[in-house]
Amino acid sequence: MLDLMLFVVFPYVALAIGIVGTIYRYRTNQYSFTSLSSQFLENDLQFWGSTLWHYGILPTTFIHLAGFAIPKVMFALHSTPETLYLAEVAGKILGIMALVGAGILLYRRLTSSKLRAITTPVDWIILSLLFGQVFFGLILAFVYRWGATWFIHTSTPWIASLTVFQPAPQFVTALPLSHKIHFLAGFLLFALMPFSRLVHIVTFPFSYMWRRFQLVIWTRRRVS
Repeated sequence: MLDLMLFVVFPYVALAIGIVGTIYRYRTNQYSFTSLSSQFLENDLQFWGSTLWHYGILPTTFIHLAGFAIPKVMFALHSTPETLYLAEVAGKILGIMALVGAGILLYRRLTSSKLRAITTPVDWIILSLLFGQVFFGLILAFVYRWGATWFIHTSTPWIASLTVFQPAPQFVTALPLSHKIHFLAGFLLFALMPFSRLVHIVTFPFSYMWRRFQLVIWTRRRVS
């Protein structure tokens, strides 16, 4: 019963909350679709943390999505020892970059009184979840090697079964606890997206392709 709740009911509930919540937020307050950057309050740590995080997590996310969307192609790409080993090394490097970046961003919020003042409880939850998600992902990468192959035979058919409304949780319920935490945390992040700054990923990068250039003008009050 617990496996049914965690790996069948919870994913559907999380997806419903994420999708409906995002649509509702866009229809009621579309101008809130922003990361609410705090760069003006602190720039150095923000630059390094954000750069490492995005350059690490974006390729990793696209690779995960490709494993769900085009599993046969991904399996073919990793069908030789050379390509599989290359994928292992690349995945670990990207994961470490993302973990260091998330750690810097979390440290930045913890050590700056100005940033703590504008950080909401949801921000703390999201930052902690993102850091934990990458951490458990790296555990999988280092302890349970060759994820590019076993991922396609476990996670992919589970997600595919949910997509066609014929859930098959047995593909993942027998996996170690670290795998399960990693999967469930991903759905939890999706459910929390409409209530956090994370919602800005829905608009990236499409709006930047056609919007006009922004002109920022600094003004100062003249002292008479």
